[in-house]
Amino acid sequence: MFHLAAQPLVRESYDKPWVTFNVNIMGTVNILEAIRLSKNPVTAVCVTSDKCYENREWVYAYRENDPLGGYDPYSASKGAAEIVIGSYRNSFFNTKKSQSSVSSVRAGNIIGGGDWANDRIIPDCIRSLENNETIRIRNPEAIRPWQFVLDPLLGYLLLACKLKKNPSGYAEAWNFGPHYSNNIPVRIIAEKVVNQWGRGKWSIALPDGNTVHEANYLKLDIAKAVTKLGWKPVYGIDTAIQKTVEWYRHHSTGATDMREFSLEQIRQFTDDAESQV
Repeated sequence: MFHLAAQPLVRESYDKPWVTFNVNIMGTVNILEAIRLSKNPVTAVCVTSDKCYENREWVYAYRENDPLGGYDPYSASKGAAEIVIGSYRNSFFNTKKSQSSVSSVRAGNIIGGGDWANDRIIPDCIRSLENNETIRIRNPEAIRPWQFVLDPLLGYLLLACKLKKNPSGYAEAWNFGPHYSNNIPVRIIAEKVVNQWGRGKWSIALPDGNTVHEANYLKLDIAKAVTKLGWKPVYGIDTAIQKTVEWYRHHSTGATDMREFSLEQIRQFTDDAESQV
């Protein structure tokens, strides 16, 4: 079982805190209850977020054993979800009676085709570029661990396979993030998108009266996944941007079979991953 459902937006969590806490915490409880009550053994990977950590705005990358927390409702809900997962794992799944096992995964800022959410840098860039508008960026110097969507998904699948074979060795929390060179400011992401698109520009967004707290600095330590799982990121930031912009460019023409295009990106990613082994 893979649990990826969530209210995933920081700014929306300020507008809808009850929904955010209910979906992200109680939704996770519902999944774990279904596993607990199942008569069949279940191997589960629950996806939370890199924002589950108590963000201290430090230059160090967060490790799996660093304190959980959250300033905004979204981050707090993900930290709480991690505590819930740990509680169920310790109370019900790490016992001799249980045949089920649960791990949690914390991924960085995901980019890739098909994301249309508001207040995310790539979709915001694409909407502006398609409309010949200037890209507006709220916090251009904010640093995030950017990664192509298929990189963490490969990690989730690898973890699930190993968890199935050896629950006691892998029923833990795991970070899946990019190489350190992918930890760059939002403005650099916007510039790379513009370069790939072939035109456009960005500027700092003026305050709109809806300014909320967002972390400025966030990195993930992926040493555990690299060492214990044998996983590593396949794409660097330039390839991740290239693949992402290619998806949206083909979509904008209206002439491309986007399902087949997406499958071809997956096939290419799989070939690239295998060539690095």
